[in-house]
Amino acid sequence: MSSVPSKIQLHTKSQELEIAFPSGVSSRLSSELLRVHSPSAEVRGHGVGQETLQTGKKDVRINNLEPVGNYALKITFSDGHDSGLFQWSYLEDLCARKEIYWNDYLKKLEEAGASREAPNIQFKAL
Repeated sequence: MSSVPSKIQLHTKSQELEIAFPSGVSSRLSSELLRVHSPSAEVRGHGVGQETLQTGKKDVRINNLEPVGNYALKITFSDGHDSGLFQWSYLEDLCARKEIYWNDYLKKLEEAGASREAPNIQFKAL
């Protein structure tokens, strides 16, 4: 079981969450990385192979951080997503393997022909 982080700081300008653990693992995780790797059922599905690729999240922001008991962090994102509870052990794993998770995400986007950019929707009055 992971211990409670020794530091959690949101850098609002860069939209990075800086997290450090007593184990020595620490990192700055982008809001986009956190959003696309949310531990929610909406993102992960209910089993292996049921994941939903998150697209258009390049400019997503963190609106709120809320501790949940002594085991997790609830993050509310600017796109309204707030259903994933980021347990300390999961955040520690994201910190330790950030580059692997990020590169895997970029590869999946490329394979799907999808983009990090939000769709540019043009509205036309009739």
